Amino acid sequence: MHAVVIDDGRPVWVEQPDPQVGDTELLVAVRAAGLNGADMGQRRGRYPAPPGAPANIPGLEMAGEVVAVGRQVQRFAPGDRVMGLLGGGGQAELAVVDEAHALAVPEAVTWVQAGGFPETFCTAYDALFSQAELAAGERLLVTGAAGGVGTAAVQLGRVTGAMVVASVRDPTKRDAVRSLGAHQVIDPGSIAEHGPYDVVLELVGAASFGVALGALAERGRISVIGLGSGGEVQLQLGVVMAKRARISGSTLRGRDRVAKGLVIDGVARHVLPHLATGAITVPVCDTFAFAHAERAYDRFEAGGKLGKVVLVDQPEG
Repeated sequence: MHAVVIDDGRPVWVEQPDPQVGDTELLVAVRAAGLNGADMGQRRGRYPAPPGAPANIPGLEMAGEVVAVGRQVQRFAPGDRVMGLLGGGGQAELAVVDEAHALAVPEAVTWVQAGGFPETFCTAYDALFSQAELAAGERLLVTGAAGGVGTAAVQLGRVTGAMVVASVRDPTKRDAVRSLGAHQVIDPGSIAEHGPYDVVLELVGAASFGVALGALAERGRISVIGLGSGGEVQLQLGVVMAKRARISGSTLRGRDRVAKGLVIDGVARHVLPHLATGAITVPVCDTFAFAHAERAYDRFEAGGKLGKVVLVDQPEG
């Protein structure tokens, strides 16, 4: 098979050995694979793959057709359309995914959307509900809301019945984010005046964390899952105490099989039905052929995206 391999900081499309399917795994002919910030970190040698994942092939999510299954697989069969959450290896013609980390692709969902769904929506779902316990009627702030996880979080907040405030720096992206269900789309400079917030999904990092904490409601929760503007802040513990605030943070990539499976189970029950009906969607900024992976990575890092950059086996147009 061919796969994207990081060679001295360059993502190149080269021949690699075919992966071998394990007892609980699916072998998938990949049709689309979304790019994520972790791939950019791996490109720079700062975010190595966890044990058990391909060390040299990036890709935390992919979608395609099952071509073979392991001996213990029960829910899927060859020919099924699946999308999966991976520790790595998704940006290839063939990939393996544990059955516990795979989701059926709804009939109306395109390969491009499916390829950009698992990591983005699993990350947003876990942060909003498993950690921050977002509930209907609460006020949610999503910082950096125009990116892949941000657009997922806006939609998840909307279908849950939360009042969603989306912080978007680029004015040209605000109408599109509003169309996804944000009740208010604001400039990052006005975060404080639009509070208080019951839940903050912090995707920007240091540049907005302090302001968001100050605008947090009593007993509010902040879930930190992005560090694009830096990872060091001066924390005002008195504010945390006075508000009885709760601050959490996480990544998905390095979790064990059971922990990832629990996230997938929650997404299957609570998110996938909305995807199947079109109540939520996967906004896609650009698509690139796998062979043009370097261009896709450069587009991701250029910023100014609305939604996902996705690698595909057959580019549209």
